[in-house]
Order: sequence, then C-alpha cells, then structure tokens
Amino acid sequence: MMNTAQHTSYSQHSDMPPSVHVFGLPIHAGSFQTMIDLLAHWSAESVTRSVSFCPVYTVMRALEDPHIHRALESADLRAADGMPVVWLQRWRGISDAERIYGPDVMRAVCEATQDRGIRHYFLGSTAETLHALETVLRANYPQLHIVGRSTPRISIPPTLDEDLLHELWECRPQVVWIALGSPKQDLWMEFMKPHMPACLMLGVGAAFDFIAGTKPQAPAWMRHSGLEWLFRLINEPRRLWRRYLVYNTRFLYRLFTGNK
Repeated sequence: MMNTAQHTSYSQHSDMPPSVHVFGLPIHAGSFQTMIDLLAHWSAESVTRSVSFCPVYTVMRALEDPHIHRALESADLRAADGMPVVWLQRWRGISDAERIYGPDVMRAVCEATQDRGIRHYFLGSTAETLHALETVLRANYPQLHIVGRSTPRISIPPTLDEDLLHELWECRPQVVWIALGSPKQDLWMEFMKPHMPACLMLGVGAAFDFIAGTKPQAPAWMRHSGLEWLFRLINEPRRLWRRYLVYNTRFLYRLFTGNK
C-alpha cells in the first residue's frame, strides 16, 4: 500500500521547543500548554508524525538498546513524561519545563480538537478497556470524532499487519493513540511511520487504562512530586518491580556520578 503522506523529522520545524540531552537522548522541554498547542496544530496537518513520551525507564532502555534509541530519535517529539527528567531539564536551564504526562496530554488534545472534526483512532490495550475508554471520552468530550479502535497482536520486531493497515487507510484518522507500553510502542511507531496515512501518532502507554478507570491512577500530589512510580509499584509489583527498582537506581547512579 502506497503512502502519499509527507514525512518529517523534528529538526524541520522552526516552532519546535528546545531539547535537553539526557544521557545522549534529546528530550524536548517546555510548558504543558506549549506542547498541547503544538500537538493540536499538528493534528490538522497532512503529515505523518510520531510522539514518544520519555520517563526514566524509557531513557534508560534507550541507553542499553541501540534499536530503542534509534526509534526514539526518529520521533518528531520526545516529551518528558517523568519528573526526574523534568528536574534535569530545569537544572539545564529550561525554567518552564513541565511534565508532559501521557494521560493529561490525551485529555487535553481530545478537548482541544473535539470541535474541529479531527478524527481519532485508539490502538492497543484490551477490548474491554477500549470500550470503557470510548464511553468516558464521549461523556467528557461529546463532539469528539472517534473513527475506530483495535487491539491487534503486535510483535517485536514489528511486522506489517495488512488488515490493520487497510482499516487505518480506510478511516484515515488524523490522531492515532497507541497503548502498547514503552518501548514497544516506540519501536512500532518507527516501523509503521512510512506505511501510515497522514496522522499524528502518540504512544501513551497506560493512559487508556487510567482514563477508562480500569487501573488506578496515582493522586496528583504523587504525580507532581515524582512519586508516581511508588504508587504504581505498590499496585503492580510483579510487573513493574524491575522497571522502577532497577532502572530508577541506574538513572540516579549515572546522574550523580556525572554521566549525563
């Protein structure tokens, strides 16, 4: 299937926010509203772009795996989705750096685009979560234009799913929300970008579950103080212990030994 959409990289945009290198990975920094304004603008353009959200875990996985690093570098925007990353950006001189948190981004972009006819598609998670997510979104953003949802089996390394690709080209979403978890979603977006219709792809991980209410979300004070990891670890210790205990420790070790 031929993709006639235009593809770009972040370096081609003069309106891009500045970036701060975190262990060799450039992560864009700025206020939350600045990022939302940019994403809302991109959603209406006939260009294929991807957005990766980078907490500590994603940064550290990129450090140890060149395939992940390459996938993240191919994203048009890398957002600081973790307070330690934001704090590092502020220490490097970006005073207005804020956390660009996937679930908040999803709510804000849905609100900003709901009365503009922007077409949204949701990919990943489970059928039950997607049903609950759509119910919540339609209740909160009644004008939101949802054109499809799917829960395909995604392998790594990715392969072309012709049925999924055909569906995406049929409904031609302008915003594709992807909940495959990091770094799987980042690898998938890099692979799929040349094949996709013109759209804005955003890999938002657990945002589907949090907004749908199928998983508990940390209270705001924990999210803003850098303690969300503790809340999630307590709720899902078997799945997340390595992500937080191992990779958070490695991040702090590199930071305080000067390997920035």
